[in-house]
Amino acid sequence: MKRLISIFLLILMVLMLSTNLIFAEGETPQPQTQPKLDTGDTAWMIVATALVMLMTVPGLALFYGGLAKKKDVLNTIAMSFVTYCLASFLWVVYGYSLAFSGDIAGIIGQLDKAFLAGVKVDSLQGTIPEVLFSVFQLTFAAITVALISGAYIERMKFSAWVLFIILWMSLVYVPVAHWVWGGGFLAQMGALDFAGGTVVHINAGIAALMGVFILGKRKNTLLVPNNLTLVAIGAALLWFGWFGFNAGSAAASNGLAAQAFMNTNTATAVAALAWMFTEWMITKKPTVLGIASGMIAGLVAITPAAGFVNIVGSVIIGAVVGFLCYFSVTAMKPKLGYDDALDVFGIHGVAGIIGAILTGVFADPAINEAGKGLLYGNPGQLWTQTIAVLVTIVYTAIMTALIFLIIRIFMKIRVNEEEEIIGLDSSQHGERAYNL
Repeated sequence: MKRLISIFLLILMVLMLSTNLIFAEGETPQPQTQPKLDTGDTAWMIVATALVMLMTVPGLALFYGGLAKKKDVLNTIAMSFVTYCLASFLWVVYGYSLAFSGDIAGIIGQLDKAFLAGVKVDSLQGTIPEVLFSVFQLTFAAITVALISGAYIERMKFSAWVLFIILWMSLVYVPVAHWVWGGGFLAQMGALDFAGGTVVHINAGIAALMGVFILGKRKNTLLVPNNLTLVAIGAALLWFGWFGFNAGSAAASNGLAAQAFMNTNTATAVAALAWMFTEWMITKKPTVLGIASGMIAGLVAITPAAGFVNIVGSVIIGAVVGFLCYFSVTAMKPKLGYDDALDVFGIHGVAGIIGAILTGVFADPAINEAGKGLLYGNPGQLWTQTIAVLVTIVYTAIMTALIFLIIRIFMKIRVNEEEEIIGLDSSQHGERAYNL
């Protein structure tokens, strides 16, 4: 035993002397360099942030507003507007800090950056100002909550929606964002979500589904768009803004951002075509609404994968999601009988799940060394993606149901039958978009 200890000590001394000689004869080890502001990255991220803001107002507001009935169009637009305003306030008060500052047991962040305390003009997040990173993430929080409204329109009291925004953003969005992007337990497991497959779209889709079960059906469940031109304009603005959503998630002006941009455009185009041709074969008519719906499905599905897959992966993801989401809207919803007014679950929820799972299949380490999927020798990534999806579904479903129960303690959630018949523009806001 003593001899083994002596040999070990001798080897240790030799290694130490060798290391000293190497450093003495070679270059002196350099201390780690501090991150520096990159003006190119900063300029791109300012543009990307503005693009994501454009997605909610006016993009989503016009898209949803055009789909609603004439008597509910202003209320539908108002739901997106007030969501962006409230999210902007809540994010700087505590949302950013709890999502991205520190970590408590992998579940939630800390409050040390409430009201952006310590976030100075020279504070950095990577190579960009931290305040810019914070407002970029704010736009994600806003559109996630706003997406849910499309499922609840034409029946939910505006006051109940306002309270829902506050509770859902605080109790659902912020924790899930921390789990995936803020160093929480899903990030520690290695879950991949480049720009929001789980955090944004599965989260919003499941909340939509749970909410419509609790709210119940509208008196008239037909989808009667008041203005398909607005729908087309809104969808186009969403596609345009989505480049900030996905390419901006590289947080730099570099090749990864460019790849995410190309993947986003390709998957979206393929999904729109897949939906259009599927609808054309079945109904004999390719509709503008169908093309727009396929576009949104493609944008959603490529979001978690945009910075991880190659161009072939983006084509396959687009084709699969365009085909499957057509049936999730036209067959699954009628079969299950839920009244998701604007198909938030059928498009965002379903496409988000498909995209998150397929990220675990097609993630290419040549695109991003942080991701290696099933096809590249890492079947464990597919399992990790599945766990992340299931965790998000279960947590969001339970918490959304609890939030509705809490709201019911303080107020009615649904408008009464008379208010629904005359329309929420008049009953909730005292306004009309059209003379009916």
